[in-house]
Amino acid sequence: MGERIVEVVVIGAGPGGYVAAIRAAQLGKKVLVVEKEALGGVCLNVGCIPSKAMIAAGNLKHRIENAGSMGLHVSKVEVRVDELVKWKAGIVKKLTGGIGALFKNHRIEHLSGVARFKTPGQIEVQGKEGTTLVRYQDAVIATGSRPIEVPGFPFDEKHVWSSTGALEPDRIPRHLLVIGGGYIGLELGFFYRKLGSEVTVVEMLDTILVGQDPELVEVVARSLRKRGVKVHQRTKAIGYDVKGSFLVVRLEREGRPETLDVDQILSCVGRRPNSDGLGLENIGLEPDGKGFLEVDSQRRTKVAHVYAIGDVAGQPMLAHKASHEGTAAAQAIAGVRGAAFDPVGVPAVIFTDPEIASVGLTEAEARSRGFDPVVGKFPFAASGRAMTLGDTDGFAKVVAEKTTGVVLGVHLVGPEVTELIAEAGLALEMGATLEDLSSTIHAHPTLPETLMEAAEAVHGLSVHVYQPRAAGKRS
Repeated sequence: MGERIVEVVVIGAGPGGYVAAIRAAQLGKKVLVVEKEALGGVCLNVGCIPSKAMIAAGNLKHRIENAGSMGLHVSKVEVRVDELVKWKAGIVKKLTGGIGALFKNHRIEHLSGVARFKTPGQIEVQGKEGTTLVRYQDAVIATGSRPIEVPGFPFDEKHVWSSTGALEPDRIPRHLLVIGGGYIGLELGFFYRKLGSEVTVVEMLDTILVGQDPELVEVVARSLRKRGVKVHQRTKAIGYDVKGSFLVVRLEREGRPETLDVDQILSCVGRRPNSDGLGLENIGLEPDGKGFLEVDSQRRTKVAHVYAIGDVAGQPMLAHKASHEGTAAAQAIAGVRGAAFDPVGVPAVIFTDPEIASVGLTEAEARSRGFDPVVGKFPFAASGRAMTLGDTDGFAKVVAEKTTGVVLGVHLVGPEVTELIAEAGLALEMGATLEDLSSTIHAHPTLPETLMEAAEAVHGLSVHVYQPRAAGKRS
């Protein structure tokens, strides 16, 4: 058995783990990272990056095919699936290779294998070449999450895709069934629809995109209908049978049995934290009923010198949240004064068509927390830049506290809003007011002008949409 002695061991090299490792090394710590698969974790290899690459390709195909209104006419766009997948893989390879180079530059040791706590201060790593004992002073658990399987639909990546399988297609399905109306299922549903698949979405609940502002969701739901994507809410997927080249899926729609013939199933109903199999019981640590580990503001668990970040540390299960938690944990380990994960808001971005982006409180959430909220909205249909892009669906919404004007939340649905949300996040972190947003000169013509106009709209003073004087006048 080999042995390593380090100051910090990080279990998992996803967007939380590799960031924690690099920051700890920057602060002078001797760091070892254990990863059982590829550097970059789910996000870089089979999640955020490859899915957005594929979605970008689908969007480009769609724009080319619908450019006739601009006087640009193309007879047909040919999709070569093998070349598309190869292009996507090239992006992933560059990014994961970059992490390896950063590890080397920061003298971070990378050990490939499966980690398990043996005792406080020790983990065992089972790799291809045997077992290695790692003695550590501080440990960071950054093991991420995995897709949840629906009973009756085990992942075989042939008939039933997980999100991973959906990013490695060997063909474009004729008819794709998406189980789950959350953001992953809808992002991929839009993508395959643009590639030519017939797409049906089934969702057990009475709405898609649960947790998002209903007004934003309605814009996306309208887009789904417009593009011919069928969405069946209050519908449960029971199981399926293989009948030649078809998959006969058994459904229960509002209590009534139905069947649907498709040739591919994509199951996306959520993710489960990877907190099992780590030997946590050997150090006196136990996840809650959902598999999450309780942590404090510095991401410390109840066990001394053991931290948890990312998906195992609770909702929201987002890569950028994991990265910032990794920074906080590394700084806490290094003794940086004031180190903590304490954001005003964690932005959420959804790459549907149109896109959704949100940070902070909705109007309903603000009211439930005792605020007296006011709201301003500005439609992309009144944005000159959106018109030049040929993409005017959606709006910007700003929620603020009535008396002080402090911005409480920003919620966007429309073109490229995933790029606009950073300004809103900064506004929340800095305690910006409506006047701060509206008096900031925004370049013209650009999409961020919609945030400025939405802030003005709170007081009925948006210039580029008509608002009756009854809407009020800013004092």
